[in-house]
Amino acid sequence: MNKLVTFLAGSLLTATTAIAADTLTVYSAGPAPLSGALATAFEEKTGTKVELFQSSAGKIMARYQAEKSNPHVDVIISASWGDALALSEDSDLLPYQSPNAANVPAALKTPTFVAQGAAALAIAYNPNSGLPKPAHWADLAKVEYKGEVTMPDPTKSGSALTLVQGLVAQNSDSAWQLFDDLAANELLVPGANSAALNPVLQGAKGVVFGAVDYIVLGAKNKGEAIEVVYPSEGTVLAPRPIMILKSSKQQDSAKAFVDFVLSEEGQKMVAEQFILPARTDIQAKRPGWDELTLIEFDMAAAANDSASTKEKFSQITK
Repeated sequence: MNKLVTFLAGSLLTATTAIAADTLTVYSAGPAPLSGALATAFEEKTGTKVELFQSSAGKIMARYQAEKSNPHVDVIISASWGDALALSEDSDLLPYQSPNAANVPAALKTPTFVAQGAAALAIAYNPNSGLPKPAHWADLAKVEYKGEVTMPDPTKSGSALTLVQGLVAQNSDSAWQLFDDLAANELLVPGANSAALNPVLQGAKGVVFGAVDYIVLGAKNKGEAIEVVYPSEGTVLAPRPIMILKSSKQQDSAKAFVDFVLSEEGQKMVAEQFILPARTDIQAKRPGWDELTLIEFDMAAAANDSASTKEKFSQITK
């Protein structure tokens, strides 16, 4: 009997050690408070440790590609639907349908990835700037906004790239002409989303073309002098895909993490950051699905042209 007890105790210790070593590595494209909160809540619920790398969508993809011969990441949360499409086309993703994705719109889920939530791209302007309140994208190319407009760089921001792709898909000639006009109006393209928004929050510039709305709404909620305008001609939705890498050695834990992010608890945490929850049955704290005029376009086709779209934009605005 004593030998049996010793054996069972040893087996239990081995199992406990194995669970403790079960670390899930997640690369997440912000916002940092949400990524941290999701990781902490998942750890508390499951006992699985989460190793979190927080950065922009561009830096996450660069890190993944650099590590591809010896991948470390199990789950990626990106701000770029195009990045998820590219990884799926390269057969890098594990097919998985979470049971918690039942109330996610069909357009925001595929056999290999699903939206965690979504942002809309908007105009953000500082009401203390003395500038007129803009109503349309093209307003920002007018002379009264000369030298006052910033824009996130589509080569560094997945959501900014989605906006360029959507406007080009809607009307290629007028979209590229608009970017020509914005460049002539001294458009500043300083970096990713924060780099474009901060000068407007600080009063050095007046307006952001293509601000991520949840970031602006969060800043306004903290008392910053900033307003969001959704142009009446429409804008694009930037879904935030969550995906499991096929190379993951923690596939069960990775599936459990996706399930948690799409659970009612996880989606309410998404909503707290003013992101539009992927599940339509979760109350948003910002303009919801029925309040936005969205430009619909073939995101897969746009993703195939991403490199040329980025290059053309850079040539216009450099």
